[in-house]
Amino acid sequence: MPGLRGPSDYSEEPPRHPSLKVNSKEPFNAEPHRAALLSYITPIDFFYKRNHGPIPVVDDIERYNVSIGGLVEKPLEISMFEIRRLPKYNVVATLQCAGNRRTEMSKARTVKGVGWDVSAIGNAIWGGAKLADVLELVGISKHSSFSALGGKHVEFVSIDKCKEENGGPYKASISLRQAANPEADVLLAYEMNGEILNRDHGYPLRVIVPGVIGARSVKWLDHINIIEEECQGFFMQKDYKMFPPSVNWDNINWMTRKAQMDFPVQCAICSLEDVDVVNQVKATIAGYAVSGGGRGIERVDISVDGGKTWLEAERYQRRNAPYQSDDMNNDKWAWVLFKATVDTPENAVIIAKAVDAAANVQPEKVDAIWNLRGILNTSWHKVRVRRASPAMKNSNL
Repeated sequence: MPGLRGPSDYSEEPPRHPSLKVNSKEPFNAEPHRAALLSYITPIDFFYKRNHGPIPVVDDIERYNVSIGGLVEKPLEISMFEIRRLPKYNVVATLQCAGNRRTEMSKARTVKGVGWDVSAIGNAIWGGAKLADVLELVGISKHSSFSALGGKHVEFVSIDKCKEENGGPYKASISLRQAANPEADVLLAYEMNGEILNRDHGYPLRVIVPGVIGARSVKWLDHINIIEEECQGFFMQKDYKMFPPSVNWDNINWMTRKAQMDFPVQCAICSLEDVDVVNQVKATIAGYAVSGGGRGIERVDISVDGGKTWLEAERYQRRNAPYQSDDMNNDKWAWVLFKATVDTPENAVIIAKAVDAAANVQPEKVDAIWNLRGILNTSWHKVRVRRASPAMKNSNL
């Protein structure tokens, strides 16, 4: 593509914040420490980084454009200048890697993939043009489920190069029904938290598909193709699929499962580490809860006795205002933060579990949802704490 190129090595990587927990250097995959996720909008520096190859480089933004073609009557190439002339929308949306909390799942049985803690997730204000508006430029009306030439899916092709695609570009697709629906808020985004996208997050242009796993929000956009069948790329056909615990690498059949899109209800405690010490009898338990598909969070339950008894946490989004899952003023694609002040026993297992607006609840044990790729670990989140002894408190004076 003119103006944008995918480097062949890692010599032109952008700078990153030194406090990130690096899970893979080449390609670069990193997440923030848990405490960074206690603010409603995740700072850009602390938004998780998920990559499959070297970060693309823009040499000339004036020459950058996106090709839109395939099964459309009016294919075109659209420049950044033209995209910016379209109506701009800001959408608050949570992106979550499908492998979030994979490390915890791997403790049950070994899985394959980047070892993420609970922070392969973030909430941002994404700014850009709605994909539904862009598709109108090539003759696809809003709320269409297929194009005049029979296209039923919208494929996004990146400029970056991935070993999984044999050196070809990363690509994924969503249904045209979702892409052409303005209420689905699918964006061609060029801003993040009011700033121009940085290179790690897709500069100059990326897709944001709210409510589905992050793997479908393709960065460094090169082509948009209207196609009859879903994308046949590696990450749609041989990755990011949910298999039962009985399936392993010796008996897997990728064709028996659909590409994962939506994600289940999820929550995690971010105010404490997996094993932690608290200095007071009362402790604040805080973190995030989120569900895919725009479903709200109906409840977050906290237990300090290993699940014998429960109390309900406060929920909020902006400005700490009380949250109701059916409030039309909510940021429907965004996470909900929760907090509760609890009395902590001297030694305790603290648990958090969320319930979404459709009454879906997190499963208790990871064993029931174990899968060979370690995706969608939504089991109860647990941390172990003990109260600091007087001697320990005095040693910190």
